[in-house]
Amino acid sequence: MQEEIKARLIALSDEKYREFAAGLLPGVGNLLGVRLPILRSMAREIAKGDWRQYLGTADDEYFEETMLQGFVIGLAKTDAEEKLRLVREFVPKIRNWSVCDSFCASLKFVNDNRERVWDFLQQYFNSDREFELRFAIVTGIFHFTDEKYLDEFFRLLDRIKHDGYYVKMAIAWALSACFVKYPEKTLEYLENCDLDDFTYNKALQKIIESKLVGDETRAMIRKMKRK
Repeated sequence: MQEEIKARLIALSDEKYREFAAGLLPGVGNLLGVRLPILRSMAREIAKGDWRQYLGTADDEYFEETMLQGFVIGLAKTDAEEKLRLVREFVPKIRNWSVCDSFCASLKFVNDNRERVWDFLQQYFNSDREFELRFAIVTGIFHFTDEKYLDEFFRLLDRIKHDGYYVKMAIAWALSACFVKYPEKTLEYLENCDLDDFTYNKALQKIIESKLVGDETRAMIRKMKRK
């Protein structure tokens, strides 16, 4: 199955799209140039069949092969514990923001297993690895920005001290997402947070750039920027 999948991906590659995607993924040199809707369609097909065999033999030679595995895990019909085992095995394969964010967004099973997944995520919030941290943060963005988890989410974000660019940008994204849903609580956090200046100012920038934030709020946020 693995060789068949690889051959299909190579046949579906698009050089112009590969060049475009390469510009968004600095340092990722194993792109074929297969569009995400095609990968999602292939993942749905695999998930209807023997997806365990596929995941057991899948290769990581190309970016798209790794992305496809993530989508299949998201779609696989199984219980929460097997799903979490698959997630645990996949996380070390995350080496760029695109695989990370697409994978996190695909984990729909989280919505029915929130307490179990929240506990599972703590090991990644405590990690010192850039993309393990980003995995935890982005999963938080997609599945845990609500009143039940918000204060704890802020506490975990504030505790992260990592120089990785993709960690800092994930925190900024998380805070902008929280601000849209809970502006007062997020503002209170920002006024008392322990974020480094880069991450803090990026969070403000993302809030300002949001189409869901009004002009008066943007003006207020601009005044909060650290020099």
